[in-house]
Amino acid sequence: MSVTDYLAMKNLLIVTALLETATGLALIVSPALPASLLMGAPLDTAAGLVVARIAGAALLALGIACWLARDDARSGAARGLVAAMLLYNALAVGVLVYAGLGFRLSGIGLWPAVLLHLALAVWCIASFGQGKAGAAR
Repeated sequence: MSVTDYLAMKNLLIVTALLETATGLALIVSPALPASLLMGAPLDTAAGLVVARIAGAALLALGIACWLARDDARSGAARGLVAAMLLYNALAVGVLVYAGLGFRLSGIGLWPAVLLHLALAVWCIASFGQGKAGAAR
C-alpha cells in the first residue's frame, strides 16, 4: 500500500468516524429530530424511539471503531472495517431509496443522505481497489 493509498483510507476512516459519531449521538439524544429530517415523519411510538436509539448506538460504535483504526489503515482489521462500512452504506442507500420511492417518505435530508451514503460506498470500493493495486506493485 502506497502512502497515497494509506492516506486515502485514513481520510475515509476519519470522515466516516466524524459523520457516524455525530449521527449516532443525535439518534441517541433526540431520535425524533434525525428521523424527521430524513423521513419527514415523526417517530411517535416508544418502539420507534427505542429502535432509533439502538441504531444510534450502533452508529456511534462504528464511528469510534473508524476513529481508532484511522492510524492503522494498512491493517487487515481496517480493511475489514471498510468492508463493513461498504455493506452498511450500500444497504443504507437501498433502505433510504425504498423509503422515498416505496413509502413516499421525504424529509429535507433524505436525498442528501442517499447521495452521501452512495459517495461513501464508492469511496469504500475505491479504497479496496487502491489496496489491491498497491499490493501488486
